[in-house]
This record gives sequence, C-alpha cells and structure tokens, in this order.
Amino acid sequence: MAPDHPWHPTAGTEPAVQTLDRREGPYGEVVLRRRDPGAAGPHAPGPAGPVYEIIANGCFLMDTSDGRSERQLVDAALAALPPDRTRPSVLIGGLGVGFSLARAAGQPRWGRIAVVEREAAVIDWHRTGPLSAISGPALADPRTEVLHTDLVAHLREGTGQLAYDALCLDIDNGPDWTVTEDNGGLYSPAGLAACRDRLTPGGVLAVWSAQPSPEFERALGNAGFEGVRTEEIPVARGVPDVVHLALRSA
Repeated sequence: MAPDHPWHPTAGTEPAVQTLDRREGPYGEVVLRRRDPGAAGPHAPGPAGPVYEIIANGCFLMDTSDGRSERQLVDAALAALPPDRTRPSVLIGGLGVGFSLARAAGQPRWGRIAVVEREAAVIDWHRTGPLSAISGPALADPRTEVLHTDLVAHLREGTGQLAYDALCLDIDNGPDWTVTEDNGGLYSPAGLAACRDRLTPGGVLAVWSAQPSPEFERALGNAGFEGVRTEEIPVARGVPDVVHLALRSA
C-alpha cells in the first residue's frame, strides 16, 4: 500500500546527527535520523557513510550500521524449512530498515514475499526516502507485497486467510521489551496460537530479539510448537542478538 503522504526531510541545518523526518501516527511518534561519519554515540558509523536510525516513541529500534541479525532472521527460517518445500511463502513483519526484506528478495528459493508494516512513515522512507538504497530492488521484485496494516491484527484475521510457510517477525526489541503495549499480544498464548494457525504444516516461526528469552522459549513450547531453539548472533557490545525458531507440526 502506498504511504499516506510523500517523504520530505525536516528543513534546517545538517549537524552530525540530523532528524530527517518526524511523524505522529496512530501508534505514537516515529523518527528517522541520520548519523554522519564522525558523530559520537553507540551506533556511530564507520568510514563507509551515514547510518540511518529509526526511533519509535523515544525508543531506539534499529539502524543500518550492521544488519547481520536481521538477515539471519530470514536465513534461519529458510534453512529450517523442509528441503523439498519449493517456492515457500514468507511473511516479514515489520519493514524496519529493510535488511530482512532485502535478504529474502535476494534468495531465489522464496516464492511470495509479504511484508507487514503499520507505520506509513516507514513505508514512505523506503519508497521515496533514503532507505530506498537498501530496499529499492526488493520492493521492485514482483514477489514482494507490502501490507500497510498492524502485524498482530493481520495474524489474527484467521479463517480463510492465506497461510505462510515462514513468519519472520521483528517488530520489537524482543518478547520482553515491546515498543508499544499492544505489541505484547503477539507473544501471549493467543498471539502465538495465531502465528501457529497462519503457518502451513511444517512451517517456521522466527522471532528476532535483542537478548535471549528462556521464558519465550517455554511459551513457544506451551503453544504447541516443535523444535524450539535459539540462534545467537554476536554483537560488538553486550549480550548477543538472537533468533527464536519454532516449527508448526507437520
């Protein structure tokens, strides 16, 4: 779905850390910032160029400095599918800075690629803003469909809706650190049941997190998933990012 209105940078000077766009939406404020080479901070760029950051309601979500764990979210889901599953479909939620979508579009094995994003601003930054450098080819891929809707609501639409072979979910800093209170429903028993029901038999649920969550692993098992495991992705500082993986029974 096309964004609600065209992207345009906030007028003014260009300091080392610049706010490019700031919008109020139904879920609060979202901000796109650019951190130029030489700027200080925990996500400062290297010599390759600027880093773009997405902030939601004052909470840092993600940036373009690395992307390994966002790509691994897609890689791990694809690897967990049965090898004879041809042209599997994947739902990516949300769009973020575009690393997961770009990874999926770069893998010819995937068939239908749906990406859910509830923030019109984020879609806009990818279609006509600076994040198009990451996602432009993926958005132009005929397999890709962008759904401007809330992920939790989309998963709960239920009977009669299309099922997916893989769900690659990255809408929070993890099950234990949600961006908005209503996102917590995704990790509840009802939310995990909705994820299971939107998967094909043998399908894969992959959930990104900024830290391991043994409690979430237990919740996945209690929701009827099989093969629950966690893959760690080392980061420069602190605990590793992780991808929680679980399978719907065949």
